[in-house]
Amino acid sequence: MKIGFIGIGNMGSAIMKGYLAAHNDEKDNIYAYDKDEVKREKLCRDLGINECSSLEKLMKQSDAIILAVKPQNFETVLTEARSYYQPHQVLVTIAAGISMGYIERMIQKQEGVKIVRVMPNTPALVNAGMSALCKNRFISDAEFEPIVELFRTIGRAEVVDETMMDNIIGISGSSPAYTYMLIEALIDAAAANGMGRDQAVIFAGQAVLGAAKMVLETGIDPAVLRENVCSPGGTTIEAVKALQNNGFHDNIVEAYQAAVKKSKVMTK
Repeated sequence: MKIGFIGIGNMGSAIMKGYLAAHNDEKDNIYAYDKDEVKREKLCRDLGINECSSLEKLMKQSDAIILAVKPQNFETVLTEARSYYQPHQVLVTIAAGISMGYIERMIQKQEGVKIVRVMPNTPALVNAGMSALCKNRFISDAEFEPIVELFRTIGRAEVVDETMMDNIIGISGSSPAYTYMLIEALIDAAAANGMGRDQAVIFAGQAVLGAAKMVLETGIDPAVLRENVCSPGGTTIEAVKALQNNGFHDNIVEAYQAAVKKSKVMTK
């Protein structure tokens, strides 16, 4: 499968690098186009992949096209890309708020447009991403599976219904930001109590990483894991009570709902 990347910003380049780390012998099958010529030339040279000087050249070479452009640039890119779209090609969008129906209407092909919609998140930059994928009715399972596997090279990937995509924004698309706020608060508190910030980063980051691994690898309900840490009369239960008294759970739910609401407003 020849894969073309339109846009090589943080997410586009992360997906590309993750795929190449798992499939190093596939460099000749990777194509990249970005309007930033300097960035494009450097990345293609560093990774040993094919540089395309125009969107037209990339479209003519690729079986799957990763649309890694910002939502505000999507209409411009699709308007140009539809002139070169071929019936066998799969369009893969990673832009928030861009529905498969919107892309179908923009491309306007009688034979149907093959589309995969993906919501990855920024930990893909360290191969620890969480991606949700869905496909439209014109794609077979055999065509869809290589795209799912592509996103599994940058972390975990799950297939969902498109109706869940706004929900995905809240639970994994935006939630790294909430988690960074928790880590930031732990670092600030540790520093206020005399720990050096560099060391506090390690302690806080590893603690959150370990807690997440416990959830994923043990299969134990997070509420049970929390209770297991909270010995009666101990330090942790005092910390948990303080969080509960200050509305920690409800604040997270409120933030989640705000992200979902904004996603619904943005969706085209």
